[in-house]
Amino acid sequence: MTSLRGNNNIGVLCLFLLLTIGIINGCKCQVPQVPGFFIFGDSLVDNGNNNDILTLSRANYRPYGIDFPQGTTGRFTNGMTLVDAIAQLLGFPYYIPPYARTRGRFLLGGANFASGAAGIRDETGNNLGGHMSMNQQVANFGRAVAEISRMFRGDSNAMNGYLSKCIFYSGMGSNDYLNNYFMPTFYSTGSQFTTIAFANSLLQDYGRQLTALYNLGARKVIVSSVGRIGCIPYQLARYNGSGSSQCNEDINNAIALFNSGLKKLVDRFNNGQLPSSKFVFLDSFQTGQDLAINSPSYGFEVVDGGCCGVGRNNGQITCLPLQQPCNDRSKYLFWDAFHPTEAANIIVAKMSYSSTSRNYAYPINIQQLAML
Repeated sequence: MTSLRGNNNIGVLCLFLLLTIGIINGCKCQVPQVPGFFIFGDSLVDNGNNNDILTLSRANYRPYGIDFPQGTTGRFTNGMTLVDAIAQLLGFPYYIPPYARTRGRFLLGGANFASGAAGIRDETGNNLGGHMSMNQQVANFGRAVAEISRMFRGDSNAMNGYLSKCIFYSGMGSNDYLNNYFMPTFYSTGSQFTTIAFANSLLQDYGRQLTALYNLGARKVIVSSVGRIGCIPYQLARYNGSGSSQCNEDINNAIALFNSGLKKLVDRFNNGQLPSSKFVFLDSFQTGQDLAINSPSYGFEVVDGGCCGVGRNNGQITCLPLQQPCNDRSKYLFWDAFHPTEAANIIVAKMSYSSTSRNYAYPINIQQLAML
């Protein structure tokens, strides 16, 4: 498949045939470059796990999904998320399903454990209601591994061999700043920690969580940094920028500390701390800045406001049920007050997958990771 679109039912059926019967010639579907894709994160990659949770962080209503083949699914954008686009670049002929609705043999092709409002810290996002923190997502993956083990009839070597070929994606930390550290009316972390101490605390917790995934079998791992939260429409609507920047640079500077430490953590993992593993660092901060600064070359005309939302920058209130969004979503960098459009997600996915620049993917790109 060359198009960044797909048919989920056909894809899952083909995966079932490929994995359980082994009839490749009879299936017209593209064979993925890796056997499975497992995803952890927040609303940037959640694809429906929050739909049945009591929370304000859910997107299972129109106009979310207005450009998605399956319509409204719980994705927090108009179409594909970043991991949807990465999955298709990896050759998956279907969209990786949410763990909330995936069991049994269908786990073999991967599952999405991400949850809107989730963070590295367990309390992060509680202001929005229920969600599954990174610790809970790792625990859910442990349950999935137990199910997968039964399909390998308890042959741990065979199962570990399978998992070592799969790709894992983890994008965490945004809500730890947006819905924790910089929300003093609800959380005390902003007064308990300096920005450096908070970044170090997050990195210590995140390092343990990523190590837990490794202990469960993850060997090829993509880790995404936190993007430029200080420049999203939600922040632009609340912050009166000064000088050359309209963004909230206090937030961006705090995030930069975390991102720098995360890249060093990836280096430590790759340099022997987690043997036989390969971690790839995606610099979401850099790619977001690139898309904003060079927006005309990417086809974007609006980089400081959401396609759907209310108030200043369409960011004071995020996209409401049945609200009429902008007509041409491809011209907007942001879909709503917080999340990028499908157009932006596809561009970032292509950068991460095949770019030779270490500014986007480090130390190798996703395509090279898949080939290991």
